[in-house]
Amino acid sequence: MAFLADILTRVKPSATIAITQMARELKAKGKDVISLSVGEPDFDTPQNVKDAGIAAIQRGETKYTPVSGIQPLREAIAAKFKRENGLDYKPSQTIVGTGGKQVLFNAFMATLNPGDEVVIPAPYWVSYPEMVALCGGTTVFAMTTLENQFKLTPEALEAAITPKTKWFMFNSPSNPSGAAYTYDELKALTDVLMRHPHVWVLTDDMYEHLVYGDFTYWTPAQVEPGLYDRTLTMNGVSKAYAMTGWRIGYAAGPEHLIKAMDMVQGQQTSGACSIAQWAAVEALNGPQDFIPFAKKAFEERRDLVVSMLNQASGLTCAKPEGAFYVYPSCAGLMGKKAPSGKVLETDEDFVMELLASEGVATVHGSSFGLGPNFRVSYATSNTNLEEACKRIQRFAAECR
Repeated sequence: MAFLADILTRVKPSATIAITQMARELKAKGKDVISLSVGEPDFDTPQNVKDAGIAAIQRGETKYTPVSGIQPLREAIAAKFKRENGLDYKPSQTIVGTGGKQVLFNAFMATLNPGDEVVIPAPYWVSYPEMVALCGGTTVFAMTTLENQFKLTPEALEAAITPKTKWFMFNSPSNPSGAAYTYDELKALTDVLMRHPHVWVLTDDMYEHLVYGDFTYWTPAQVEPGLYDRTLTMNGVSKAYAMTGWRIGYAAGPEHLIKAMDMVQGQQTSGACSIAQWAAVEALNGPQDFIPFAKKAFEERRDLVVSMLNQASGLTCAKPEGAFYVYPSCAGLMGKKAPSGKVLETDEDFVMELLASEGVATVHGSSFGLGPNFRVSYATSNTNLEEACKRIQRFAAECR
């Protein structure tokens, strides 16, 4: 339709949202569906955080807030970066958005011109390239492999950088693969970035607290202080504190970039929800005992899912270091016939046939830029996961 903007022809709808909606509709029709498609902790928001939100309402904290966030939250964000990441930021170097998505969008909107390139490792979160496209930029994909546990090599990063590169978009632990980078692996990447002073670094640290075993988390500006002046470090409360619906993301970086992002946000949504901001102050400043509880549960779930998927015919599942996703390869089933008689030619065929046949909703890997794979979110109960994995095993065994 000529009425709509041309830019929309460059943008695809979110596959994760589409599959999740499909699963909801099937459930509503009475089908027995287990959804492993949505990236949302199944735990409730911690009680102290809920209480802080309620107290904010009762105190009358229900007016417009400053565009970049209320001062107590910006102070809490600066304190968090110092305490947990060894990064020194003033509150004026921080910004609060309506979820991490808005923070990323603001950064791209404030900096990208037509022709500017953003290097994004694949597999990637579905929204990154679409945001770049909406803001007029061009995505350059840097590929990873199952053999490397879906981690970007310095050689692949070097090959993707051109004189037009403006940003390197970095997500660890990764959505969709769960891959997280050790200090040495990250240092190898930051060494490449130090050779290209025109490239800025945009980090998505949303899954920072969800790393397992004795893994230690690092963020790029922490590993390489030389990148501090050209790094925007983004995080949020949704995954670590089970606060997805509160919609609070935040970032810290150079003050001139934060001011530009503030200007974009000021003409767009203005300040984030006042009540959610006060709840986020409590999440960051208050007791942190929810995090080890959630980590322990997610680690058990990861081990269960990896073990069961690796027992399924034709599937290979790497054991990731973090987040709450696994990214199994279904290459061994390509070319086989599903129970319905349909030949599985793509990972999308696999995902759709699995949903139709067994009522298990997952997301096809091609929507994350690397297939034939599929993403499983294990942010649900052990009971659900065990049943879902049994169904996946049964489906795989029945492919001929």
